[in-house]
Amino acid sequence: MTRSFASLNPQEALHAAVFVEERNAGIYQRFAEMFAEFRDPESLEIASVFWDMSVEEKRHSSLLQSRYVEYYGNARCALTENDLQEMIEVPNLESSDFFAPTELPKPLARERALKVALDAETNAQEFYGQLVERTEDGELRRLYIELATMEDGHVTYLQGMLAASTVGDSEVH
Repeated sequence: MTRSFASLNPQEALHAAVFVEERNAGIYQRFAEMFAEFRDPESLEIASVFWDMSVEEKRHSSLLQSRYVEYYGNARCALTENDLQEMIEVPNLESSDFFAPTELPKPLARERALKVALDAETNAQEFYGQLVERTEDGELRRLYIELATMEDGHVTYLQGMLAASTVGDSEVH
């Protein structure tokens, strides 16, 4: 039986946040490998962004794992992503225009890759923000606030990267 994220206890919610970050690190790594195989400059630039995002997601996972050990020690949690009703923060290549017809103008490769990451992080930010609003429990609410704040930082960082990329593009033309 699947459960909503909102039904989880604090230990399960933190455990789920860890595997979401680990899953995303793997997704970004596979995206990077896929684009790197094309070996053209645009694809390599996209791959570079995805490699950076994979490293960042691994860092987030490590941070959350440390927090889990701090709070719960070596206590096991049997929850898996398949147990959850919601798919949280899933990077999706379709959220950008990687596959748009070639006759249409496309943003720079870097911008398209950053948009994939920004869309995933924005969805996570909104998801955790909604959980904060709906949760009264002190410990669980504090965890959701921490996760929402982490996602706020990711969104702000990616928005800055995207803005810098767009400014750089307009200066080239």
